Amino acid sequence: MSYIAPLKDMLFDIEHLANIAQVAQMPGLEDAGLETAQAVLEECARFNQDVIAPLNVDGDRNPSSFKDGQVTTTPGFKEAFAQYVAGGWQGLQHPADFGGQGLPKAIGAACVEMLNSANMSFALCPLLTDGATEALLTAGSDELKAIYLEKLVSGQWTGTMNLTEPQAGSDLAMVRSRAEPQADGTYKVFGTKIFITYGEHDMAENIVHLVLARVTGAPEGVKGISLFVVPKFMVNKDGALGARNDVHCVSIEHKLGIKASPTAVLQYGDHGGAIGYLVGQENRGLEYMFIMMNSARYAVGMQGIAIAERAYQHAVAYARDRVQSRPVDGSINASAPIIHHPDVKRMLMTMRAYTEGCRAMAAVAAAAYDATHHHPDAETRKQNQAFYEFMVPLVKGYSTEMSLEVASLGVQVHGGMGFIEETGAAQYLRDAKILTIYEGTTAIQANDLVGRKTARDGGQTARAIAAQIEKTEAELAQRDSADAQAVARKLKAAREAFVDVVGFVAGQTKASPNAVFAGSVPYLMLAGNVVAGWQLARSLLVAEDLAKAGTDVAFMKAKIATARFYAEHILNKAPGLRDSIVEGADSVTALALESF
Repeated sequence: MSYIAPLKDMLFDIEHLANIAQVAQMPGLEDAGLETAQAVLEECARFNQDVIAPLNVDGDRNPSSFKDGQVTTTPGFKEAFAQYVAGGWQGLQHPADFGGQGLPKAIGAACVEMLNSANMSFALCPLLTDGATEALLTAGSDELKAIYLEKLVSGQWTGTMNLTEPQAGSDLAMVRSRAEPQADGTYKVFGTKIFITYGEHDMAENIVHLVLARVTGAPEGVKGISLFVVPKFMVNKDGALGARNDVHCVSIEHKLGIKASPTAVLQYGDHGGAIGYLVGQENRGLEYMFIMMNSARYAVGMQGIAIAERAYQHAVAYARDRVQSRPVDGSINASAPIIHHPDVKRMLMTMRAYTEGCRAMAAVAAAAYDATHHHPDAETRKQNQAFYEFMVPLVKGYSTEMSLEVASLGVQVHGGMGFIEETGAAQYLRDAKILTIYEGTTAIQANDLVGRKTARDGGQTARAIAAQIEKTEAELAQRDSADAQAVARKLKAAREAFVDVVGFVAGQTKASPNAVFAGSVPYLMLAGNVVAGWQLARSLLVAEDLAKAGTDVAFMKAKIATARFYAEHILNKAPGLRDSIVEGADSVTALALESF
């Protein structure tokens, strides 16, 4: 089925939750108000619906192929990518100084969602280029910026992240790729990198690899890792492409999903050494790579929201058409479309509520990112940075885990037909699975949430968020509507559960690390659930006011109904998660290893 971008919901979040009017008052973002957001999103929707989405199924059935060191992408991808570049979409969020449009993340995030809903395999190429661009903007020398950034921002060249090696998955202390300093200031890079998304392809004229490696004589462990730019083709002084560098694709992986995205094994230095250029200072590579990683982690969260939206739309369309059984209430005296059945409605509402809750959470996080980088007041920047950094593992971890549940429900709505590839529902489930794994598994996101984002500041940031949630509860409690009252009760219980867990994590991480980390993923899921529910509660307050004013009443009523459903069917899981985290650690570790 075709993809229709959920522009109303996106613009609602951008206007009322991300508060784009405030974002547009920040220096450098003055032209990025609601009118700009609407114009950009509408054009983005047209492009993705008409050009990118039609390639999604074909990419799954006719994936990228590898032969004689060359990767050929799915038919149509190369031409679509040329249109993507011509439209300026790669540079949407990047600085105008390097040819970008300099739009805020609050707008860019919605465009990222649309691209990934349309075709996640295609969208992975721009995602990695965004990460490489961010790293060079932050840590690259003026010379590297001058050579690479304009071409990356335009999309003329694409970028990659090269972290993983056969023996080093998430444990980057085990990286063995090496870099030998040369007399001219360059380095020769040797080693093997695996799982390199779009590490080789035919859509752009050059590929700029950002590679982790150890300089000869560097310390062991993560403190001895450096970051290098290693281009597929060397770049001459006049900017033209020169000789082929000594980096070659030796194979691509055969995967469960995202089949059109080539995942490459790259070999560096088999013919004398790949020429690399140091980014920043030696032995600070992991620090710089985390710039790319955090950019990518947020984007992967957006992928989760995107695939959930696509699965939801697919399921709704099927439920409207599939005729099966009479409604249990006797309202129709014949077999009816399955959307009339209460359990199908429950599944569809679950899919809708999860997706809208995570979209709202991501929009608010994006606005905090914009304030971190553009707000004129230093203290406000600091507060927003702490909030955004806390949100990244939630957006990545919670949104991707929920996308699996949503995509699975999409298959279930289809019944037996969902298990048949021709209906298309199964592709979303297969594609979604990678999202909980790459750029750090859910457990790695949870470790980050526990260690860096909660224990390190004694729970200060988490409690500040809880205080904001409590203010929303008070606003809900003042309303006389049954919907607001119901959401207020569930939000209060969820917030109290969250505060209890924050106290446990902040107080016990050093004393009882096994007990805390046994509940790290449940803590992430609880925190994501509470923050998404909080944003839907804020949505309810806005929607009630706008409905009373007669503004798009049907949409606002749907917003209210979705918020209440989330509170009563998803947010109400928080107290149970609190119990398993605070009281259930012993049962996680009780079983002897030999008994498994």
